[in-house]
Amino acid sequence: MKESVLFAIVTFCFLGILNSQNIQIYPTSWWVGMKWNKVQLLIKSDSSGFDKEKLSVNYPGITILKVNQLDNSKYISADIIISPLSKPGIVSFNFSKNGKTHTVRWNLETRRKGNGTNYAQGVTSTDFIYLLMPDRFSNGDESNDKISGMRDQSLNRDSIYHRHGGDFQGIINHLDYLQNLGVTTLWMTPVLENDMPNRTEHGYAFTNHYKIEPRFGGAELYKRLSDSLHRRGMKLIQDAVYNHTGSFHITKIDPPTKDWFHQWPKYTQTSFKDQTLFDPHGSKYESKITSDGWFTTEMPDLNQANPFVVNYLIQHAIWSVEEFGIDGWRIDTYIYNDIPFMNRCNKALLDEYPHITMFGETWVNSVINQSYFVENNYNIPLKSNLQGATDFQTLFNGIQPAMQEKYGWNDGVTKLYTTLAQDFVYKDPTRNVIFLDNHDMTRFFSYVKEDVDKQKMGIEWLLTSRGIPELYYGTEILMKGESNPDGWVRLDFAGGWKGDKKNAFTGTNLTPQEKEVQDLVKKLANYRKQSSALKTGKLMQYVPYDGLYVYFRYDDKQTIMCVMNTSDKEQSVDTDKYEERTKGFNKMTDIISGNTIFGNKISIPSKKMFLLELGK
Repeated sequence: MKESVLFAIVTFCFLGILNSQNIQIYPTSWWVGMKWNKVQLLIKSDSSGFDKEKLSVNYPGITILKVNQLDNSKYISADIIISPLSKPGIVSFNFSKNGKTHTVRWNLETRRKGNGTNYAQGVTSTDFIYLLMPDRFSNGDESNDKISGMRDQSLNRDSIYHRHGGDFQGIINHLDYLQNLGVTTLWMTPVLENDMPNRTEHGYAFTNHYKIEPRFGGAELYKRLSDSLHRRGMKLIQDAVYNHTGSFHITKIDPPTKDWFHQWPKYTQTSFKDQTLFDPHGSKYESKITSDGWFTTEMPDLNQANPFVVNYLIQHAIWSVEEFGIDGWRIDTYIYNDIPFMNRCNKALLDEYPHITMFGETWVNSVINQSYFVENNYNIPLKSNLQGATDFQTLFNGIQPAMQEKYGWNDGVTKLYTTLAQDFVYKDPTRNVIFLDNHDMTRFFSYVKEDVDKQKMGIEWLLTSRGIPELYYGTEILMKGESNPDGWVRLDFAGGWKGDKKNAFTGTNLTPQEKEVQDLVKKLANYRKQSSALKTGKLMQYVPYDGLYVYFRYDDKQTIMCVMNTSDKEQSVDTDKYEERTKGFNKMTDIISGNTIFGNKISIPSKKMFLLELGK
């Protein structure tokens, strides 16, 4: 009797799994106590006619408000409400048709500890971000280098386009290195599943929003990385893509609605012309091409006017923050999204997590253009609520010409001064993320023609200017590479793989110059951690002359004088010229060397930068 009962139980469980294994529910789980408690479920079956199933639920506190019919009969969309009195547990959704019922289980979970106080903290000017590509940083677990059944089975470190095997475990293994370098925040290129046939190393062609890339270690290891960062007092940024997916995304292979993606009579790529979005004289058709055109043939454009797409994307954003303990949100290709949709999405995150911060990729050509996409001081009909941007202006129109152009009335370091002088357009320019390079562009060391002095000046500017500094992996060890093609700026970090002869983590076989620049980052970034002036102080800059640019970071506790000599000759600096900020001080301590300077005259060699803490 006992054996027959056991057999019946096992059979029942097996049939339950069999019946439910071809049905997926998105989001894959939710939590009690969320402000977003009206959840729109997207439910997919492998079988046509699924939309004829009758959906029911019997769980205290969960009510089905509405079942929505979609174009594709393999899908059901269901609006549910989760009562504040609901308890965590396993929710059974029942599907009935022709007298047959099967059940799919769905987790209703307890929220992360802290409910946003020890995660979703936000990333601010007090932080120092390190951007890396997981596939190219360190291979900590060779067993996940290839995953059976995935479309891309490449593994070849000699190719700039194939996978190299880096993963979360490799990053976890080297968190000491990042923390000792002075890093407070980790930003990785996207970590969601990219089950594409090729070019999966960059991560920007998602194929399933609710799966973490298994070749990086999957969801559990991603949680472990997040928890490891937080235990160290560090933070985690997730790279989000709302604009597009990969062409093998589950909703592209089998779309829930006919208009889930933007469709064109023939392939239409975005024009990449941001001006069309705000030009008062512009064409609506050209604006549509910018926002609705596809990013590439392999990256179809999501239709953010479709209400089901809207909920799908917003809920995934909230789900990611809660599931993985995300502190900040970097938004890819921000300018190609619909701004009204982005405002809704940003607000939903802020309503749930008041301290979380978001910054968007705004690869445009002027301060005015960039400021349109963030919180600004304009009186315009459509205003963005995005807090900050990846500040391409201080890069393209600032530090790059400062390093490479000859000084002039409108040239060289004058462009850096002019760009920062336009900060009045932003509601808060300190929320912009400043950087020297990233995964899409020529590395700074190559841009300055491998001039180590200029590399140092760039780093010193990065860690002392206004905004949130971000360092691309390898900049601290003089990694180089031209962006055409982009694979050359995404090479492996030295020491991240077994057998690497050069190891940046230990210093083995680094050249004296590589070690010198690495030490500079470490010293200045760790100094910055304790410096109120550099983290949250005001910026005062002076008009450059003869290639010499002077600015101050200051508050009531500290004043730091930054002197950048971009000319090809030694320069003499009289501190009395800057009496507004230097009055009352009688000595200066060089932050890097530790040397103390008395008096009001200093000489600074060509292509050098002095960082001087003023004292009495």
